[in-house]
Amino acid sequence: MPGIDQVLSQAMGIPGVRCAGLIDWTSGLTLGTAGQAPHGDHDAAAADTADVVQAVVRNATFDTTGTTGPALEDLIITAAGCYHLIRFVHTAFDSQTYLYLWLDRTQANLAVARLRLRALAAELVAS
Repeated sequence: MPGIDQVLSQAMGIPGVRCAGLIDWTSGLTLGTAGQAPHGDHDAAAADTADVVQAVVRNATFDTTGTTGPALEDLIITAAGCYHLIRFVHTAFDSQTYLYLWLDRTQANLAVARLRLRALAAELVAS
């Protein structure tokens, strides 16, 4: 079963990925990174994406507690020339981490990236 570094290395193999990270969304701290971060700063990317995740998690519109629907799975942000893909890592305990990918829009296939990231999150939980 792969560890954090192995999962991030596999994530870097997804077509179009520029950066991958595992981030604690409560603190915005990186637990692991790979590749070249936006603006060359993994810590800033982690803090910025954690702000987005915290805003979504706090918002009642996206709260699925007490319903039959699934918990939050992922967030997609599209920008000129890139995608930011955030995949929540769900564990048996109260996990507050997510996998983050920064993708080049000209090289990436968003559907493929989502599927591969979902599989990597499952592998990370199994390890």
